Amino acid sequence: MDESTQWWLMAGVLVVAELATGTFYLLMIALGAAAGALAAHAGLDTELQLTAAAVVAALTAGGWYAWKRHRQQRQGDHPLGAQSAPDLELDLGQVVQVGAWEADGTTQVSYRGAPWRARLKQPSGTLPEPGAYRICAMQGNLLLLEKV
Repeated sequence: MDESTQWWLMAGVLVVAELATGTFYLLMIALGAAAGALAAHAGLDTELQLTAAAVVAALTAGGWYAWKRHRQQRQGDHPLGAQSAPDLELDLGQVVQVGAWEADGTTQVSYRGAPWRARLKQPSGTLPEPGAYRICAMQGNLLLLEKV
């Protein structure tokens, strides 16, 4: 079997594994395998094919990691990411009524006709008072509230 065919098969297996597991890094390694295949098509020897594959895989995986880290640092104001950005979530800013708080600092509120679990975004350590609260962020299906 030709070396380039082996590289392309390896790239295909990595893409299938990425689709099965959902880890984006396998896709970056598959790009490295594709670079190895292109190096084989160019007639380079095995050492240079391995070097090309390793360099491309390392640069793409490292670049992806650096980009994700930079994006997380840039979202320092919004630790919950897009879910706390008012232009992306229609529920943010809406007011709910809290009837009572539980000892663990959570409550159940009725919002949009359904019961929701909620807690204060910045817990104070003491049990908050019942009353009107504004939805300021969401963490999964948990509403994070602040006093109105």
